[in-house]
Amino acid sequence: MRGRRLHEGDRVRLVSPASFADDAWVEQVGAVLAGWGLKPEVGTHARDRHGYMAGRDEDRLADLNEAFRDPGVRAVVAVTGGAGAYRIVDGIDAEAVRADPKPVIGFSDIANLHVWLWAQTGLATIHGCVGAGGRTDATARRLLFEPEPITLHGSALVDGRAEGVLAGGFSGAVSNFIGAGLPGLDGAILCLEGAQGVHFDRFLWTLGRSGLLAGIRGVALGDLSGCEAGLDAEVALGIVRDRLGGLGVPILSGLPFGHRADQMCFALGVPGVIDTEAGTLTTGPAVH
Repeated sequence: MRGRRLHEGDRVRLVSPASFADDAWVEQVGAVLAGWGLKPEVGTHARDRHGYMAGRDEDRLADLNEAFRDPGVRAVVAVTGGAGAYRIVDGIDAEAVRADPKPVIGFSDIANLHVWLWAQTGLATIHGCVGAGGRTDATARRLLFEPEPITLHGSALVDGRAEGVLAGGFSGAVSNFIGAGLPGLDGAILCLEGAQGVHFDRFLWTLGRSGLLAGIRGVALGDLSGCEAGLDAEVALGIVRDRLGGLGVPILSGLPFGHRADQMCFALGVPGVIDTEAGTLTTGPAVH
């Protein structure tokens, strides 16, 4: 299920489902969207602060549902990640999402939204952000305005070619759904980024023991250096080989998404293709 592509003059809503961003960053995100000819609107509580989160749970959820329910809002942009989106996902108005699908863009803790929306509604979402400049903004704009695929380049960890629905995002967010709503990954390509030391090891082994990896088609790995202090990328790749290398599916690593400068945005919840000989992950469009 995809939202329609954006056009100049469309309204887009800026929300903070997790942590808060400073005012300068909110303004920067809005300025980029306005530069694309869109009409950015800042959610009522997007600038609130409550501990490490952007306001109380009920207020962050209200902003999100208001954006989903407003037929004039054509995309939902999370201004930052952080922590807290996992606290509100069960209150999302799934019927409003199904009735009027629209793209949602964000990453890091916002992957909690990506996983929940894919599992509960089948909505295609966008892993990435707006406002960072470079190819991050370039790919975000393409995904919002153009119903075209995106290709990311990486390196083969396990050779092969596979097609499947792209699912996942930040590993810490995906781990939140094991035993709590993560569907089986039969027919899926699991996309992961943001390894954080032993937590990443524990996550992958728990995922394997859960039985959710049965039928998985492939694995696509973004930045594995972690957004906090932890193991470096090479150690993380060793963990991946230990846990996933025996699945008999292609694994592509070093893809330019995640907690890194100049990341590429790409769609989740859409068909994708891993081709390790070409070193590519090709993702379907996020909009129609």
